[in-house]
Amino acid sequence: MSERDAFLCYGVLLAAGQGRRFDPSGVQHKLLQTLPTGQSVLAASASKLFQEFPKSLVVVASEAASIQQNLSELGLPFCVCEDAQEGMATSLVTVLCQVPPDADAVVIALADMPFLDLDTLREIRKHLEAGADIVVPSYQGQRGNPVGFAIKYLPQLLSLQGDRGARQLLQTLPVTEIAVFDPGILRDIDVPADLIDP
Repeated sequence: MSERDAFLCYGVLLAAGQGRRFDPSGVQHKLLQTLPTGQSVLAASASKLFQEFPKSLVVVASEAASIQQNLSELGLPFCVCEDAQEGMATSLVTVLCQVPPDADAVVIALADMPFLDLDTLREIRKHLEAGADIVVPSYQGQRGNPVGFAIKYLPQLLSLQGDRGARQLLQTLPVTEIAVFDPGILRDIDVPADLIDP
């Protein structure tokens, strides 16, 4: 099988949020906090995404120099969103514009969800490769992240606005929901107590 015959799925990691709930002063960025494993939140989230989808890209806010430095130290590619404060959709559109035209699908993940299981990413990829257009994982009946999209939905993704990201598309388009035994699809880091894995 030639390289082009392979299914090309690109990961995008959204790391442009300000995380003010974690530290209203803005001094401690939640993505740089250390988990019990010794990894930062950012490193843990990114390592899983890049492991399953080597062709991935991170989007960061232009003012987040510490995040950019951390990604550089990890050797991970990133792009900068100049207007990240306008909402999640703005940073999502910024990074999706970097996805090459040969992509078959994209998987949109959040950088503040480090407890995600690698198996969940594999399941999302498997269903996309089998022909599903939109794949959403669910745990005990509750939908979570990340979400996979066939590339045919790229125009709709690029037209998003506001702070709801791609969630609004999930309410109007046909979705393949996959049940996973992974509470990590629902767990994000909002406050310091969230750093501890129960």
